[in-house]
Amino acid sequence: MDTASEQVTAVRKNGDGDIVELKLTSGRVVDYKQAQVMAKQGIIEGVNVFRGRDGDEHLRSNADGIKENNLDQLPTF
Repeated sequence: MDTASEQVTAVRKNGDGDIVELKLTSGRVVDYKQAQVMAKQGIIEGVNVFRGRDGDEHLRSNADGIKENNLDQLPTF
């Protein structure tokens, strides 16, 4: 597996508006759970995994005050 740092460039959402896949700078498309694992391993930069109030783990952009790079604001594919 390539351990070079990647970034999320676009997202695919389901009918409920939830992110289900992410496109990385390499062009690779990964599903949400795979992206969580990669973020924990430091392979995807600019994102982190946290445990929500619902008890599940979620992926989010690192807080930097820039709304445009939040996962929900990225272009869709």
